[in-house]
Amino acid sequence: MAVSRAEIAVAAGARPRPGMWTAIARFARKKPLGAAGGVLMLVMLVTAIFAEVLQTHDPIATAAAATLAGPSADHWLGTDHLGRDIYSRIVHGARVSLVVGVASTLLGSVLGGIIGLLSGYVGGRTDMVTQRILDILQGLPLLVLALVMSAALGPAVHNVIIAISIPIIPRAARVIRSSVLSIREMQYVEAARSLGVRHLRIAFRHILPNTIGSFIVLCTAQLGSAILVEATLSYLGLGVPEPYPSWGRMLSVSAAEYAQKAPHLVLFPGIAISLAVFGSNLLGDALRDTLDPRLRGS
Repeated sequence: MAVSRAEIAVAAGARPRPGMWTAIARFARKKPLGAAGGVLMLVMLVTAIFAEVLQTHDPIATAAAATLAGPSADHWLGTDHLGRDIYSRIVHGARVSLVVGVASTLLGSVLGGIIGLLSGYVGGRTDMVTQRILDILQGLPLLVLALVMSAALGPAVHNVIIAISIPIIPRAARVIRSSVLSIREMQYVEAARSLGVRHLRIAFRHILPNTIGSFIVLCTAQLGSAILVEATLSYLGLGVPEPYPSWGRMLSVSAAEYAQKAPHLVLFPGIAISLAVFGSNLLGDALRDTLDPRLRGS
């Protein structure tokens, strides 16, 4: 008679691993704020994927007769100074913010993670020189460095991704390096060295997988900052160019001239940015507490 792995584990006294939905329910029960942040990010993801389905109007189509119209049955969140539907532009702006935020976060985190992995594992003079270069980059605030890079590269989607990813590199390198410094002293790493395993294989096969928890926390923590920096760059005219709907550009066009006459132009894009950053930060904090063994009891 066939015996399942779960039955073998129970017979051996081992506790069966919980399923995905059980783990999600446990996470929501222990970290309700983190679960709320996850729901906000899930809503933003669904909105970005199904933007064409959720839109009520063409986000870039103008209508002179509907200029600065308030919220109504036809235009749920009103229109801007060109008669464009605010709701549809916010829906499509979620796609722009998510694409730029995720791409720049992954690019900066992966490059920084590789640098931190090699720097922490090799050590010595290589580590010292690398850390001093990272100190110089990290000495500038993320927004300032992104402004400099965006101004040098010019307003374009791929340039904005590069401009935001570069300031993330030193922060990611520091986080991964700190994990590598403790992992490289483990007994299984010493055993691999004694067996003559190549250093690159040890670094990428035995050490790198054990930094995945820190990497996930790093990405979720930096995602909110990346979305906020993209909105700031677009607000200053250095971010995503027209005709792409961007939450920051929606604020830059309306904040100064139409804030008092049509406050919905500022209110709704501002709420969208706040919810995206708030949800990312809540989810990142909860994942940090869950994945970090030192904080699991908090």
